[in-house]
Amino acid sequence: MRHRRRVPHLSKPADQRRALLRSLTTELIRHGRVTTTKARAKAVRSEAERIVNLAKKGTLEDRRRALGYLYDKNLVHALFSQVHERYGDRQGGYTRIIRTVSRRGDNADMAIVELV
Repeated sequence: MRHRRRVPHLSKPADQRRALLRSLTTELIRHGRVTTTKARAKAVRSEAERIVNLAKKGTLEDRRRALGYLYDKNLVHALFSQVHERYGDRQGGYTRIIRTVSRRGDNADMAIVELV
């Protein structure tokens, strides 16, 4: 049973799963949208929302935590400087998942994750 387990395993060991989520979150914040499978999209949603919440608080500790998670230092500085005018009045729900057509090779459910 997987009671109280937040992140799906995604058929990967823990280190590969963490690297995958870090890279997807970094690219989502960099480009604003990422096309991936539906299961990965649901997993990266919580990570991206956590990083945006850190940026909204904006303390030095939160900046250091974001720098330790995201792969791009300049991206963190840009996120922390722009987040207040973009998400200042929003209480949550910073990402949107849009289902798209299934992948041709293995018929996997695909989705687009984008920042609102």
